[in-house]
This record gives sequence, C-alpha cells and structure tokens, in this order.
Amino acid sequence: MENAPELAQHAQLYLRKNPMKYTDLINDAMPSVRTTNPQNEPLPGMIPNNAGGFVYAPDDWENLDRFLILGSCSGSYYVGAHKLTKENAAIVNKLLDVNGPRVVSRIVEIVKENRAPKIDPALFAMALAASCKDPLTRKYALEHIKLICFTGTHILSFVSMVTQLRGWGRGLKRGVGDWFLAMEPERLAYQAIKYSQREGWALRDLLRLSHPKITLPESSAAVLVDWIVHPDKPEAITKARERFKLIDGKYKVNEIKSTESIYSIIKEYKLPREAIPTELLNDPNIWNALLVDMPLTAMIRNLGKMTAIDLIKPLSDAAMFVSEKLRNKELLKYSKVHPMQILIALKTYAQGHGEKGKLKWNPVPMIVEALNDAFYLSIENEVSTDKRILVGVDVSGSMQTGQCAGSSILSCVEAVMAMAMLFIRTEKACHVVGFDTEIKNLGITKNQRLDDILKSVKTLGGGTDLAQPIIYALKNHLMVDTFVILTDNETWAGQQHPVQALFEYRKRYNPQAKLVVLATTANGGTIVEPGDKLSLGIAGFDAAIPGLIKQFIL
Repeated sequence: MENAPELAQHAQLYLRKNPMKYTDLINDAMPSVRTTNPQNEPLPGMIPNNAGGFVYAPDDWENLDRFLILGSCSGSYYVGAHKLTKENAAIVNKLLDVNGPRVVSRIVEIVKENRAPKIDPALFAMALAASCKDPLTRKYALEHIKLICFTGTHILSFVSMVTQLRGWGRGLKRGVGDWFLAMEPERLAYQAIKYSQREGWALRDLLRLSHPKITLPESSAAVLVDWIVHPDKPEAITKARERFKLIDGKYKVNEIKSTESIYSIIKEYKLPREAIPTELLNDPNIWNALLVDMPLTAMIRNLGKMTAIDLIKPLSDAAMFVSEKLRNKELLKYSKVHPMQILIALKTYAQGHGEKGKLKWNPVPMIVEALNDAFYLSIENEVSTDKRILVGVDVSGSMQTGQCAGSSILSCVEAVMAMAMLFIRTEKACHVVGFDTEIKNLGITKNQRLDDILKSVKTLGGGTDLAQPIIYALKNHLMVDTFVILTDNETWAGQQHPVQALFEYRKRYNPQAKLVVLATTANGGTIVEPGDKLSLGIAGFDAAIPGLIKQFIL
C-alpha cells in the first residue's frame, strides 16, 4: 500500500494517546490473559464441562490415565456412571486404533506401580485391547494378561469381561493358559482354594477351555491342574493332598469333628477363610486361628465380621494384634495396600455396617485409630520441599455428595481432605484453605485427625469456583511457590477462569508460580492450560502422587 508508512505513523500516535486501546487489542487477540471472563464463557481451546462451566480438554492419553486410575463406576455429581463408562470405553477404543501396544503397556505400567485403587478399570481396558480389530494388539494384550492378573479373582473377572466381547480363540486360550503356567504351584493352590469361583466363572472352567500345556505329567503343576479340573476324582484328590499341604489341610478340616482340633489344623496348615466350612464362620475361635497368618488385605476386609462376632473388642488380644499389624509400615508396603483401600475400609468400619448385606458391628476405637495411622503409613513420607505451598480444597456441593474413585462410600471431599492432611504433615510451609464460590477458613493443623476434620466440613457446600485459591493469594498478597487444588473439576461459578487468575498472580508476584490440580473424577476436562510447563494435571489419589508432586515442585 502506498500510504502504509503514513497509516503506521497514525496508528502509533493513536496508541500513544490511547494506551488502554492497545491493551484491548491484546485482550481480543489473547483472551486467556484477560482476568474478567466468567467461567460460563469459554476461552480458546476450552470445552463445556458437566456443570455449565468450561475447561480445557486433556488429550486422549491423559484421559486414558484418568480412567485406569479413577475408573467410572461411580461417575461424578453431574454425570451418571453409565455415561462416563461409555465415554471412557470410546477413548480406550480410539487409542487402541492409534497405538494398541502403547495402551497395553500403559495398563501394565499403572497396575505394576499400584497407582489405581481398584484394578477393574485396567481389566476392562485390557479386555477391550484383547478384543480389538488389530491382531497384533490382541496378541500383545493376551501375552500380558499374566502381568496384571495377580489373583484368581483378577483372571476370573478379566475372562468375564473379555468373553462378552469375543469368543475363545487360540490367542485367548494361550493367554489364559499362560496365567496358570506362570504361577508357582504352591501359590496357584492357594488361589484355587481362596478364589475358586467368581463372576459366574470357576478356575476349573478356565482350565478346561484353555488347556495349558504342561510338559511333565507327574509334576506338581500337573497334579494341581488335575485336582482343580476334577475335584471329585479320588485319585486326583489323593495326589493333590500328598503334594500340597494346603489342600490336605482343607480336606482335614472337613473330616475332623472336634472343634478344638480344627483350630490347630487352621494354624498348622495356615488355611485361608475360604477353606473353612461356612457353618463354622461365626465361631470367634475359628477367626482367631485364621487371624494368625491372615494376609493384611484379607484382615482389613474382614474387620467388620471379626468385630461383629466379638473377636475384636476393646482391649482384646485380637484388637491389639490387628492394630499392631495395621501400623507395620513394612508390612503395608509388602502387601501393596493402596491408601484409597484403607480410606474406604476406615469409612466402612467406622460406620458400623457394610455397603451391602446385613452385617452390623460396633466399631472399636482402637481399630479406627489404627486404620487412620495405616493410611498415612501407606504413603511414603517425603522430606519437605522447603517451598511455600497453598492447598485449596474444594468443599462445594458436588464434592460433598459425589463419590471418589469408584467407591460408593467415600465422597470426593473425604478423599481430598485426607490428601490435604498429607501436605500439612510433610511440608514446612503449607497453608490449607477450603473453597466453593468463596474461601472457607478450615483451620487445619498437623495434629488433627482426618475424622475430626471431616466433621467440620460436612456443613459446607455451594457452587464451584476453582479460581478461588489463587484469587485468595492475590487479595492477601501471599507469596506462593505452588498452588495445589484438590477438586472434582466441576467448576462453573467464578467471574474469571483459574488460568486467568494464575496469569495475574504470576504477573504481580511470582512468575514461576506452579499449579497442580488433582481431580477425583474422570469427567473429561482439566483447568490446566495446555502447554503450560509450570502447571501439572493429575488424575487420581494414589501412593505415587506425593512424590510426583514434590518432584514437579522441585
């Protein structure tokens, strides 16, 4: 243009006289730096969430992690479980088309690292992989069954899922057969007694369908398989009893009529509960004998039963024994008890009845306290980062009523308050606030217990504005190195997006301020801006998170 230089001069003169107009031009071009957009209006790259607000869409691989860690059997406050399950299945199938082996490897990685409170989402995803249209992915998935199915329940659940998607081809037969062959005979005998039948399937069914190739016909593996497949054949029973002490003990319990002798057999043969006739399982002395060698996970699962029959009661030897095992840090680590499992066990035990069934009991305070301690011991205690951390805990209405991580008993707010306590206990400079559409002063201290804190937040609730913790720091001129927001991610009520508040905070106080967002539900969105290397979005509450966050902070 001939008059371009002249127009440029006029433009520069105009902008010098009207500097605010220049800001408006920037805001129009880069709306993410504006600080007044309400959360029910999207910024570029945002998608609608389930609460009427807008969030950034995580990529499909992040969504895969969310599903594997959190699952979707409880859904979120705004979305039913069925919808979330369909959405996540679609994500898994999409990624299987993109890179099936990578999906399988990720499933194995998350399971091996014990990052998910429940294995069902991983089993479901592996069943999809083992049934997809790509033959290489199917083969890869079936070869890795044995790496994620640690117990008889796992393999039976997997088969229940996969057979709804496909038939018994050679690959599935080989994969299931390899699960049996990969397990040491003594351990497999334990699985056969403890988990003989689940989900409408029995281990006998799997062996008959898979036909694992056992090269030595008189080996322990061959004897055991013959007994599992033919449990009523006298010759198979005799050989199995001669070869496996556990199987011999199972039959002796049924043969001996003396109750006192049964107690001795249980201890001598280290029998699990499943080896005991049902009619004897209301006898406290039977459970006392079982308790001696009971695995920690089984012990936690049966705390209600043992309390209901008065084996565990105040000041009893059993209560002291259980409390000591729950506080054994090395045993917790060896048993791979997930912190979320302990939280769910704590909530279930403390309420005095199970999620299903008619069993009721009077909770023993000593056991409640031991479960509290077990939760903290189950997560590695990291040294302080020596950074200033502001933890914002979402106490809005959806957090109070929504369930976390597939549990029908543990609400999102209970999970995040437990995580907040972990920060308070390990960090030298940590400040915790609650929020819904405004800041709530929770006054949490290091010496408080989780159950006491939960009582104080049960009366709270309201809308959700995830920008509130950052706005709080702005208004009070707080120097923060890292913001940690614990939430279900259903934000909608604020007059500015969290990313805008964070931009303003970095501009005014700390350009290197970091943001960590921990989500409790796999709802398909994140407030973390894509490409922001100072922000981290995490799905799920597990033992890896404290170390992961501290690595990110440092």
